[in-house]
Amino acid sequence: MLKNKLQKYKLILASGSPRRQQFFKDLDLDFEIRLKEIEEIYPSELKAEAITNYLAQLKASAFDDDLKTNEILITSDTIVWHNHKALGKPKDEQDAFDILKSLSNATHEVISSVCFKTIAKTTVIYEITKVTFNEISDESIRYYIKNYKPFDKAGAYGIQEWIGFIGVSKIEGSYANVMGMPTDKVFEYLNHLP
Repeated sequence: MLKNKLQKYKLILASGSPRRQQFFKDLDLDFEIRLKEIEEIYPSELKAEAITNYLAQLKASAFDDDLKTNEILITSDTIVWHNHKALGKPKDEQDAFDILKSLSNATHEVISSVCFKTIAKTTVIYEITKVTFNEISDESIRYYIKNYKPFDKAGAYGIQEWIGFIGVSKIEGSYANVMGMPTDKVFEYLNHLP
């Protein structure tokens, strides 16, 4: 359906995330993957979605001189926002443990921004999902880290993994967003292209 509508465009997904790549496959979209190394540093005064908006645009700006007329570049960034600070990917096992311990028996926000860039314009959309965890024992946290190694995930967890099954008691908003991309909003944006 959407694939036919987008025939005059070439979609480029600038993400090494297997989950984001799978979302695009699951949306039945034809796309190419192009990657560039970006140092993900943002101004310290930024908060919540201002961080992910900034980083999604920063990732897109690396392709400023590379885009052709019919190409749509798509970049994305996700953070976990908890106790007024951004939780990115954990540095090591101890950091992952500390992050998950802080999320236990609490509600946090998962914020994802998606940047659509063409030669003519840049558009950024974002989504915020609230996730509530039950109290999770230290033993369960250690088991999860040891067996699932969530070091490539913001907030040190994947909701689609074991810890999501045993730990998440409530979710308000987009489930796909917690996995790294608000697919409904991406679909809607692409569906409204001229």
